[in-house]
Amino acid sequence: MKYKQNTIHVLNAEELSAHFKTISEQLSELKSNLQPITPPVYLTRNEVAKMFDVDLSTIHNWCKSGNLKPLGIGSRVYFLRSDIEKSLTPLN
Repeated sequence: MKYKQNTIHVLNAEELSAHFKTISEQLSELKSNLQPITPPVYLTRNEVAKMFDVDLSTIHNWCKSGNLKPLGIGSRVYFLRSDIEKSLTPLN
């Protein structure tokens, strides 16, 4: 049976502090690169119509003109909230 030998390194306070600083910097960098995953929010035609206070025919026209990208499952129509927000343009 082989035994693994452990090595103990003795660090002074400055070296230990430098190691903690390096670890802290690496954790900060990792945190800044990670984004929480949020599930997509799907809205129905009625919900989009209520959101913009328009009629369902307006939602249909926006889909035909390409302003909104409808998604479907069977006969159901949905819209990604993020797509709706992207389709909005600032006015001058």
